[in-house]
Amino acid sequence: DDHRVDDNGGVQSVRRARTRTLAPALRACLLLTVPAATAAAQTGANVLLVVNDVSAASVQIGEAYARARAVPPRQIAHIRTELADEIPRAKFDEAVQAPIAAWLSRYNLQDRILYLVLTKGVPLRVAGSGDRRGTIASVDSELTLLYHRMLGFPVPLPGWVPNPYFLGNKAPSEARRFTRAASDLYLVTRLDAFTANEALALVERGATAPAPEPAAQVVLDQKATLVDRGGDAWLQEAADRLRAANAGDRVLIEATRAVASTAHPVVGYYSWGSNDPANQRRRSGLRFVPGAIGGMFVSTDGRTFAEPPADWHPSDPNGGGPVFGGSFQSLAGDLIRDGVTGVSAHVAEPYLDATIRPQILFPAYLAGFNLAESFYLAMPYLSWQTVVVGDPLCAPFSSRTPPPAPPGDEMDPETDLPALFAKRRLTILARSGLRVEALKLMLKAEAAAAHGNATSVEALLVRATDIESRLSSAHLRLALAYEQRGDSAKAVERYRRVLATDANNVLALNNLAYALATRDGAPKDALDLATRAYRLSPTPVVADTLGWIQHLLGNDAAAAPLLERAARGLPASADVLVHAAVVHAALQNLRQARSELDAATKLDPRVASRPEVSALRARLGR
Repeated sequence: DDHRVDDNGGVQSVRRARTRTLAPALRACLLLTVPAATAAAQTGANVLLVVNDVSAASVQIGEAYARARAVPPRQIAHIRTELADEIPRAKFDEAVQAPIAAWLSRYNLQDRILYLVLTKGVPLRVAGSGDRRGTIASVDSELTLLYHRMLGFPVPLPGWVPNPYFLGNKAPSEARRFTRAASDLYLVTRLDAFTANEALALVERGATAPAPEPAAQVVLDQKATLVDRGGDAWLQEAADRLRAANAGDRVLIEATRAVASTAHPVVGYYSWGSNDPANQRRRSGLRFVPGAIGGMFVSTDGRTFAEPPADWHPSDPNGGGPVFGGSFQSLAGDLIRDGVTGVSAHVAEPYLDATIRPQILFPAYLAGFNLAESFYLAMPYLSWQTVVVGDPLCAPFSSRTPPPAPPGDEMDPETDLPALFAKRRLTILARSGLRVEALKLMLKAEAAAAHGNATSVEALLVRATDIESRLSSAHLRLALAYEQRGDSAKAVERYRRVLATDANNVLALNNLAYALATRDGAPKDALDLATRAYRLSPTPVVADTLGWIQHLLGNDAAAAPLLERAARGLPASADVLVHAAVVHAALQNLRQARSELDAATKLDPRVASRPEVSALRARLGR
């Protein structure tokens, strides 16, 4: 199925390189086909709350949620990033993902945390290319794979990643609670709405939702047209599964082209939103009870949670109506305003087969799974376009059995890491055939680094490399540490030790070349190393190294295209811009040199004090 949802076709960082590396009566009816989820309800002790300190709304909502769910202070991660729906991939890595990973490591929370809860003000979307092999993704969906990435698994940028927690074609009775022992994911939701007050109301509904009254209905609104029948089939299957569980009188399925309506309270809702020609409106007209969840088969209903003008309304799939936030389609924020407690939405085109499956979502939720589990059981793909809005712990259909002590606090004394995380990490590293005792020391050094114990880090890494000379990552960490304290000789030695066993290690080639050329005054010796690195990985940062070495050798004509590429790829690097300015000035391209020098000093005023920059300014007459 290649249909779109609409009808229009429907973390290691270094100086020189980086990678992407029930109410009782209703519950009794529904538990015939889905196992009750009663014994392992999670609490705020399993949550990492993420607050963007740049946003007053984010701080306010975070404080309210922390109080409502008793989230411990050390499980409130503070980040600082721009207030925008969309951010560049590099900015996501640097200002969102990396700080959250560092927070988890600093407080040994890798295993304890099951849920990441983002707050209004955390960006929605990572910028990228479109289509099925595109690199656009929701911030939330990318963060589901953070534990996986922290273990050392690479995640490809193009396209989606299958969700291992997705129930798929299995029977509802095979659904299981989300646990750390069974998964290396985080379930990510967000607390968002058009306004901060609406988001605060969302928090209140999620944290205090009572068991819904037996008359509360699940409303399923089919489009009933000749196109995109797949979604209608899923809605019918949802109704059939609930009826098979003796809950038929709780199900309302609108199988005509009319818009679904009911006088009953509503605990579940799914429709086509504005993709239904009959549903060109913002208000559902339904009375949602606290704890109600839902969603829509709409491509971009999560594109923004900025509030539209009062006179804006969604329009039909053929377009032509007023655009808001880049589209004419329905917005999930309107369902939140109507009173839903949890909703799934899409930040960009997901394609129909990537959307939430209502035939899994509602049976799971009504059987006692919490909000996050229910949506993620029904979600086919990760690293894709979906966001889930709501309190992940909301579970009005679960029993009130007190939860057990939160898992994940056991520590591994040999690595000083959480026990399950350490075991998984060590298993992955051991596949390399390197000595396990050296790997354990390296992991212990990672833990020491996360806790700010730099002295222990160096000693542990030296011991690890003495035991296992092939431990390239430990050599590289040491080399970077030596560079930072100005010990070029020791750094060069470590880079050479890496290349002795891994001749094509791009990071070692690149950094050794840069050190030889700039610190040891040997650009001739560096040229071959930098050329090899560039052939293996022609990234902007490697282009900068090779271009600067060509300049130091007097080859400015060869340096210019390399540094221009580096400047395009690293526009926020003052160092790269200075290099480009120097070379353009040497080639008499003075206007370009002035522009690059001005941009560099604006990014980092400290560069103005460098001798080469002072000399360049004098030459440029500035």
